[in-house]
Amino acid sequence: MIKRLTITLILFFFALTSHEAQTAYDAGEWFKFRIHYGPFNASYATLQVNEEYLNSKPVFHVVGEGKSTGMLHWFFKVNDNYETYIDRKTGHPYKFIRQIDEGGHTKDLEIDFDHKSNTAYVHDRKHNKKKTYSTKENIHDMLSAFYYLRSNINEEALQPGHEIFLNLFIDDENMDFKVKFLGREVIKTKFGKVNALKFRPYVMAGRVFKEQESLTFWVSDDKNKVPLKIEADLAVGSLDADLDAYKGLKYPFRIIVD
Repeated sequence: MIKRLTITLILFFFALTSHEAQTAYDAGEWFKFRIHYGPFNASYATLQVNEEYLNSKPVFHVVGEGKSTGMLHWFFKVNDNYETYIDRKTGHPYKFIRQIDEGGHTKDLEIDFDHKSNTAYVHDRKHNKKKTYSTKENIHDMLSAFYYLRSNINEEALQPGHEIFLNLFIDDENMDFKVKFLGREVIKTKFGKVNALKFRPYVMAGRVFKEQESLTFWVSDDKNKVPLKIEADLAVGSLDADLDAYKGLKYPFRIIVD
């Protein structure tokens, strides 16, 4: 159960650029999240943005890592690594890497995206297999989606009930991602009170999530769209994640002073 609820949730469900100057982030941005599963301090997850070149193309190289801690680490070890290489102008991914070890469940995938032919080239390095898949237009991996959507929230259309759609490619299949805007709230964080935007993505009920609308997340209501908090009702138990540390934000982080 927990093996699919650590870094994958943080990267996939905090997701909310047409030009590089309009992105909500920049090189040097770093987040650290603290994840709880029931009474356990289950793990920490980090996200780091670097500025690099891939095949002579200017990209943001984003690295996400997640590790189990405390009591959970003794009976369910988690060690996850996610990477994506994002075009600095379009926000679309060129390459995605997923290396996970979650309680003995392992994956080692490298995916290259060709947006001109709408193709994904998947290299399963664990089993030394390569396959080619057709993708939808404007496809994203679970990590590039996080950064793309942070920069593309339409503030004018952002009314309660507004829905956002995105095409995703996860491991070996295309997925239609939909998230609903619920409204604006002031939430408490370890840094103080923050004006936040509240969203609810539609997830698959059953094995992992209790219902289709079992997940809720908040991002800061400013130019950064900082991921602040996530809550999930699971088929068994619940999961919470909170922003624990940050640095390198592109814009000022607005904390409400009482």
